[in-house]
Amino acid sequence: MSSFTQALARGLNIRHIRFMALGSAIGTGLFYGSASAIQSAGPSVLLAYMIGGAAVFLVMRALGEMAVRHPVSGSFGQYASRYLGPFAGFITGWTFAFEMAIVAIADVTALGIYMGFWFPEVPRWTWILAAVALICALNLMRVKVFGETEFWLSILKVTAIIAMIVGGAAIVIFGFGLPDTANPGLDTMLGSGGFFANGFWGLLASFSIVMFAFGGIETVGITAGEADNPKKAIPAAVNTVPVRILLFYICTLSVLMMIFPWQDIDGATSPFVQIFDSLGIPAAAHILNAVVITAALSAINADIFGAGRMLYGLAQQGQAPASFAKVSRHGVPWMTVATMGGVLLAGVVLNALLPEDLFKIIASIATFATVWVWVMILLSHIAMKREIKRRGLPASEFGVPFWPMASYAALAFMVFIVVLLGVMPDTRVALVVGGIWIALLFVAYRLWVRGDGRLRAELDDETGVAWPGTGTEPAAAADSAQPSGNAAGRF
Repeated sequence: MSSFTQALARGLNIRHIRFMALGSAIGTGLFYGSASAIQSAGPSVLLAYMIGGAAVFLVMRALGEMAVRHPVSGSFGQYASRYLGPFAGFITGWTFAFEMAIVAIADVTALGIYMGFWFPEVPRWTWILAAVALICALNLMRVKVFGETEFWLSILKVTAIIAMIVGGAAIVIFGFGLPDTANPGLDTMLGSGGFFANGFWGLLASFSIVMFAFGGIETVGITAGEADNPKKAIPAAVNTVPVRILLFYICTLSVLMMIFPWQDIDGATSPFVQIFDSLGIPAAAHILNAVVITAALSAINADIFGAGRMLYGLAQQGQAPASFAKVSRHGVPWMTVATMGGVLLAGVVLNALLPEDLFKIIASIATFATVWVWVMILLSHIAMKREIKRRGLPASEFGVPFWPMASYAALAFMVFIVVLLGVMPDTRVALVVGGIWIALLFVAYRLWVRGDGRLRAELDDETGVAWPGTGTEPAAAADSAQPSGNAAGRF
């Protein structure tokens, strides 16, 4: 055990947390994955983003309520342990780490594609290797350095999106850069088959990419353990970020499809770069390519942070190797960063072997992991609300609107997405890989966790009240238990 095993350092303020969620969820899914979603659904992809965004907002409100009530390291992994049982926490935490790893591989894959716009002869994996080294170095610095880096990277891409919306609107109104025969506006968007150009099934097929695009937004819950003032920072981030993301997606894609025929978006590079390159606007495509590269780096940065902090929380509960709880003198769980760096090196190999087909496969697998985590967040929240009512506890300071109907509707929608992954031939591999992953977790839990102890209560560092134990220990013992680095198993 390292001598540096103290708690994580607090250093993230409201603006860090708000833009961290933007960094994770406005990235590859919008700047590259939207091409696949548009190809599947046509203009009706806008409806898919509206529906998916509304469901994700309810997930975020559920997570926000729990994070304000229990601002702990590991976030929803510990909430699942607390309210659904140790195995639920184990499977949730590890699946989130798996999600972040898969999403990060998708992000570095997209980064390699973006670099190909400038350097088509250079192998993608060389750029990916350089990006992995840079991002891992950033994540090993003080958390405030990480937060500032993420803030400015996110500021850059959000500014670019706003400028693109304004510029695209000007093109629609005044026709700048368009040929004389062009007819920008709704005629261009709806001119190839109407709003439901590819039918209802096309709309359904787009959901795998649409939900992938929102994946990672739950990282905001992970920040509770390192936020200076969780009770203020978490609600501020939850209330503003999902709405902004939804507006950015809808407005941006609407403008793009109004100035460029959606059926001509080929996915060879970012649709944003392709469209502005085709318009012949000087330097616009190159500026946008620089922006989407920055966006990919920002997303990878947030992915590594989220996975690392979840593994740290799991290690504190004894549900991950104890080495993951080792903290550097800067208050950073360095072992988890190193592990994620190793996982991303697998992305380098995959991009060398499968440069053409990798993104969609990875995106569908990431969608399964993402939706699984969201389902567990919703189930944990429902169980928490029931316990609050049963025990007559004080109401939450930051509750979910339209409870309980909204939470159950969001849960039903997430189950529907999982079913869709199995129905659609192109995404069926996600269920196969997801099923194997869940089975491996079950075996790992039986071998290394469940058979060798109990989960100790996690002390709520904000209220000073210990949570009741979730194992077989008496409630009185649980109430006085302190977190143990390896209490729950032989890791």
